[in-house]
Amino acid sequence: MTSVRGVAASRASHLVLADGTVFEGEAAGWVPPDGVTVGEVVFNTVLSGYQEVITDPSYAGQIIAFTYPHIGNYGVNPTDDESARPFCRGVVVRELTPEPSNWRARSGLGAFLERHRVPVIAGLDTRRLTRHVRSHGAMPAAFGPAPLAEVRVAAEGATGTDLVDFVREVTTERPYVVPAAPDAVRAGRNGMRHIVAFDFGVKTSILRQLARLGDVTVVPATTPAEAVLAAGPHGVFLSNGPGDPAALAHIVDNVAALVGRVPVFGICLGHQILGAALGASTFKLPFGHHGGNHPVRREENGVVEIASHNHNYAVDPGSLPAGAGIEVSHVNLNDGTVAGLRVPGRWCYSVQYHPEAGPGPHDPRYLFDLFGELMDDFARQAVA
Repeated sequence: MTSVRGVAASRASHLVLADGTVFEGEAAGWVPPDGVTVGEVVFNTVLSGYQEVITDPSYAGQIIAFTYPHIGNYGVNPTDDESARPFCRGVVVRELTPEPSNWRARSGLGAFLERHRVPVIAGLDTRRLTRHVRSHGAMPAAFGPAPLAEVRVAAEGATGTDLVDFVREVTTERPYVVPAAPDAVRAGRNGMRHIVAFDFGVKTSILRQLARLGDVTVVPATTPAEAVLAAGPHGVFLSNGPGDPAALAHIVDNVAALVGRVPVFGICLGHQILGAALGASTFKLPFGHHGGNHPVRREENGVVEIASHNHNYAVDPGSLPAGAGIEVSHVNLNDGTVAGLRVPGRWCYSVQYHPEAGPGPHDPRYLFDLFGELMDDFARQAVA
C-alpha cells in the first residue's frame, strides 16, 4: 500500500462497495465522528483541476475517486473555487501530496479538505477501483477508519443518487445579482442584457462567463416561471447541478412554462431538465462521464471539440418527441450519447458538457457567445 507522506493522523481505512468489494487505504485529514462516510462512488480522469472538481456542487451525494495518481501537487487557491464549499461526500486518491509546489498556492489540498470537513481515503489502489467501477457501474459505498465490519454494514445500507433531489441541498436560498463584467457587450432592449440564472448548483466559472454577456440575477431552483418573466430577462440560463433529473418534475414543469417565451440555455443538469421539459426522458449511464478530455462532435459542421464532462444521467434520443423541431446538436464520440439539443423555433438550446470549464478545455466557450446572439435576435424580433 502506498504511504501517505506527511499527512497527519493517517491510519488504516477501508472503502467497501455495495457489492462487497473491499479496498485498503489510509484515512487522511478530517474524519466524521463515527468514522464512516457513505455516498456513490464515481471516478474522474482529470490530470489537473482537482479543486474545481471537488468544489463543483454537481458532486453532492458522491464520493470522488481521482484516477490521476498524485493529487494536490499545486495546492489550492480561493480563485479556483467553484462554490463556497465542497458538497461531495468524500475523496479517494492514490497519493495526497503533502507539500504543494506552485506560486499561486495558498494552502495544501489536505488542509483545504480538513478545513471543509471532507473525508479522504488515500494510499488506495485507484487503478483497481476505476476498473471495477468501469466494469460494474457506479455504486453506493462506505469508507473510513471505523472497524471493517461497521464499514461493511454502512455500505450495505448506502443508497445511490437515483430519484433523489440533491438540488435542494445546493441551490441558493435567495436571489442575488452578479454585475456584468467591465468588458461585457452592451446590447439588448435596455442597453445591457439581463439574464436570470436558475441555481441548480451553479459553478462560479459559469457565472463569470454569463457576466461577459450582461447582468445576471441568480435565483433559487424553485422560482416560479411567472416570477422569472416578470423580471423582464433577455434570457434564462439553466445551470449544472447534482442528482437525478427524474426527481425534479416540479422544476421540469416550471422550465416548460418558459420555453418559447424567452431564450433558454442549459448546461449539464440544465440540459437534462430542458430535454425533459421538451418531452424527452433521461436514463442513468453505467458509470457516468467525469473528466476533462471527452470528444464531442458538433453536428452542424462535423467539428470535434474536447470538453469537460461531469454527469451520471443523459437524455434518451429515442424519447425525443417527433415533429417538435428538436435537433441533436452535439454527440459524445466515446459512446454516442446526446451531448447537445436545440430547438431553433422555440429559442432554446443546451449541452451536456461544460463550456465554461476551469481550468479547461476551452473549445466550447463559443456556446456563451451564441447565447448572447440568441438573446439579441429574440429582442429584435420582439421590437419588430
